[in-house]
Amino acid sequence: MLGARSNHLTGSPARASERSARRRAAVTAALCLAAVFVTFEGIDGSGKTTQARLLAEHLAGEGHDVVATREPGGTALGERVRELLLAGEEMSPWAEAALFAAARAELVARVIRPALERGADVVCDRYIDSSLAYQGIARGLGVDAVLDLNREAIGGLLPDRTILLLVEPARAAMRTGAGDRIERDGLWTALDLAYRELAELFPERIVALDGDRPPDVVASLVRQELAAHA
Repeated sequence: MLGARSNHLTGSPARASERSARRRAAVTAALCLAAVFVTFEGIDGSGKTTQARLLAEHLAGEGHDVVATREPGGTALGERVRELLLAGEEMSPWAEAALFAAARAELVARVIRPALERGADVVCDRYIDSSLAYQGIARGLGVDAVLDLNREAIGGLLPDRTILLLVEPARAAMRTGAGDRIERDGLWTALDLAYRELAELFPERIVALDGDRPPDVVASLVRQELAAHA
């Protein structure tokens, strides 16, 4: 059989297994070097919440102190703001931006920064790039204006790496149904384009992955990406 046959391209099955084990060890070692702050972004239905959970579980399984959180939310104030933003009435773009920034400021002050200072890894489902995409680009406030607002709110604390999961808007809508208030407002395609624009604006931090692949495949790519930039 081809899979059991040694040749000059693939080598023996034993050697292939050894190489695979070495790659896994290298990924694990790289992830263990220092505490990391990783965020996941994408439109609803992209798989970001699943991937954030899988990464947090992987890091915890490797013995890391891990704090997994989300936006808006993660604090008592943030959860109240989340309900208002996602289930409440229509509001102006700047009102949205200000509420997101307020919830983010509280999350950084009470959860993210203290965790990083004690050496814990932080995995966050959405962060500043959500505001840049939603209010900055899709709602027309401008990336620079929303970035300036949030830079003060978070005290300049940016993620080490942002994983952007890309899925076609129609596919994402099928996964989630109606979506929340913000994405029901007809912004699916605009948000997809906005996130792609952010990936081009901040290539040193944002890495885009195909969110339509099987979850375990995406999770492996995420770990490889973090190891490569550890």
